[in-house]
Amino acid sequence: MIKKERVERLAQTLREKGLDALYIGPSTDLEYIGGLDTHPDERVRGLMVAKDARCFAMTPLLYKEEIVNAFGDVPFYAEWNDHEGFTGAFRRGCEHLGVVGGRIAFNDGVRAVDMLAVRDSMPMEMVNGVDLLAGQRSQKDDDELELMRESSRIVDKVVAKLQKFIRPGMKERDVAKKIPDFFEEEGVIQMSFSPIVASGPNGSMPHYSGGERVIGENDIIILDLGGRYKSYCSDTTRTLFTGTPTEEMKKIYEIVKRSQAAGEAAVKPGATGQDVDRAARQVIIDAGYGEFFFNRVGHGVGLAVHESPYMIEGNDVPLAPGNVFSVEPGIYIPGKFGVRIENLVAVRPDGSGEALNHFTRELTVCGD
Repeated sequence: MIKKERVERLAQTLREKGLDALYIGPSTDLEYIGGLDTHPDERVRGLMVAKDARCFAMTPLLYKEEIVNAFGDVPFYAEWNDHEGFTGAFRRGCEHLGVVGGRIAFNDGVRAVDMLAVRDSMPMEMVNGVDLLAGQRSQKDDDELELMRESSRIVDKVVAKLQKFIRPGMKERDVAKKIPDFFEEEGVIQMSFSPIVASGPNGSMPHYSGGERVIGENDIIILDLGGRYKSYCSDTTRTLFTGTPTEEMKKIYEIVKRSQAAGEAAVKPGATGQDVDRAARQVIIDAGYGEFFFNRVGHGVGLAVHESPYMIEGNDVPLAPGNVFSVEPGIYIPGKFGVRIENLVAVRPDGSGEALNHFTRELTVCGD
């Protein structure tokens, strides 16, 4: 069903920004407002919210039952047939809301070719609406936070199963293929993203996507994974070992562990995303490995695995209660190995941080 309180908050934002409406295509924004988990394709569908909080739903007849079941009692459904195209229906919806010729924003769930078709079919000023819902989505309510906690508890269980499962002689892809099975055992059937299993020198590439390397007897493996529990994402990273790690591996692991803890500790009243980034990064710089940590410290997580707020230099906006984000520093030595440790952190009403992941951050050997 359309979540009326979220629509009202969005309408207030539209009024504050001098916009007449926001059109929301298939996206996590649409899921947030209307509970519809769907993906973009050639048939235009979605929801427009006007500055007075009235709505219309765009629906091709092919999707009408699904959309009506999701949205419920929307005052106006702009329906269209394949043979007639969608622009007439879009205009009818805009006429219903009285926004023809107005300032209309579009989110990132709308294809550029469809926006161009709309532009050519009716007068309006088109505005980039990609961030219009970012602020309210970033402040999770109590129900959302509990879903995030449960999602994180589940991924911790999956990591524990992987720690028992991984052994020398497996290929990285053998491990990656098992991850969805472990999630399904915990009642989760949708991944937040394609999991990363990066062993040995492959771990120096933070978003490694291969899978053919065979895990060795005394090896190091980065596991980055997450699942969607009732639509809310988990995201965690642990670096595990087989056999006995080298002294260099142990040294760098301890630096990253201290860095990650420092990032979490920086979450306090008045702190900004930049403060969290700096706190974690300074530990790695002071240890002499600053050049091997070249990405932001974290990102918001919720219905999407990457959303506001971002833990990055230049983000001087104070963290707010209900924000949930990753703290995931790493050190990546080209051609040798990498280490990354990641927890999700939620901001409590008093401004302090609550770690949502609890799988140990101590150096852990597979099979132990």
